[in-house]
Amino acid sequence: MVKDVQKKKLAILGSTGSIGTQTLDVCAYHGIEVCALSARQNSALLEEQARKFHVKYCALSDKKSAEDLKISLADTDTQVFCGNGGILEMIEACGANTVINSIIGTDGLLPTLKSIECGKNIALANKETLVTAGELVMKRVKEKGVTLMPVDSEHCAIFQCLMNGKREEVSRLILTASGGPFFGMDSEKLKNVTVEQALSHPTWKMGKKITIDSATLMNKCFEMIEAAYLFSFEPQKIDVVLHRESVVHSLVEYVDGALIAQMSLPDMRMCIQYAITYPKREKGIVRKTNLADIGRLTFYKPDYESFPSLSLAPYALERAGVIPAVLNGANDEAVSLFLDGKISFTDITKLVQNTVYSFENIKNPTLEDILCAQKEAKNRVLRAAGG
Repeated sequence: MVKDVQKKKLAILGSTGSIGTQTLDVCAYHGIEVCALSARQNSALLEEQARKFHVKYCALSDKKSAEDLKISLADTDTQVFCGNGGILEMIEACGANTVINSIIGTDGLLPTLKSIECGKNIALANKETLVTAGELVMKRVKEKGVTLMPVDSEHCAIFQCLMNGKREEVSRLILTASGGPFFGMDSEKLKNVTVEQALSHPTWKMGKKITIDSATLMNKCFEMIEAAYLFSFEPQKIDVVLHRESVVHSLVEYVDGALIAQMSLPDMRMCIQYAITYPKREKGIVRKTNLADIGRLTFYKPDYESFPSLSLAPYALERAGVIPAVLNGANDEAVSLFLDGKISFTDITKLVQNTVYSFENIKNPTLEDILCAQKEAKNRVLRAAGG
């Protein structure tokens, strides 16, 4: 057990998902206290986790699942909260000093804001928080004096690479992208890809929504927006390069031409651990990287014609206001329609583009403005698709 991390007291939001379960692996290895867990509806796995880590607080956004968990944990002193509002109550009640937010989708925004309000440090694995409300969130982070650490491999890499020089010495942030399952395909071939094909990511095992976003490269669009808010860089200083091996997780280019990269085998537990133990590094459970075994690293330019979603990031960042939230909401609905078999793969980005380009912006939006714009964007996509 590592002494420095014994002081950590974690709440893990989205604990039954990929990031959540890997976070618990890290906690088990280091003996880190976990005081609170949340999930959407997987009450069986949440019960198992709660018992293993002796968790005092649990929350499920699904009411029926929460009732089931209350019954199954009746022999313990674990308090169970219900609904999205219950997750916010749990954050305030649990006494955690660090919140790992790996909730999927826009449901993760309010828990992030609640955690900041309560003065808790955040390890953020929820993209939608910064995509939809980056300006608002980072402003509140500064006001409350809390730490927001990125968990995504790309932003974790950039965070580390930025330690090698001063801000004014940086010329570019370079995000790497695997290219997804359709690397090299042109737009004509992409029209006919199936849901099953789109869900077959070559490197990472993730949930359906983020896997589709990786296939369209919308995920990388979101990461460009996140990077702009996380590190306060202009969109023209943020680039993307395709890297199939997923060993170089991102790079920072300095004004003298030096490229500083963070490299490791693709294993999210390294990023999760770093977000928890920062500013220190601790021995971890991730296998060491043997470059000779990897053999070669390749890099390619993105195909903006076949994957036009990448061009939406600078568009949204330059306009700011509610446009990033509109982008997120439109994509959320379009991906759902594709997964339900109601639209084609290429229709996802087309519907998002049409919604974003036609939406009337609101500058300096309130949280209510952001949430309303996002909802309206979803409705417009649904109507455009004939729903």
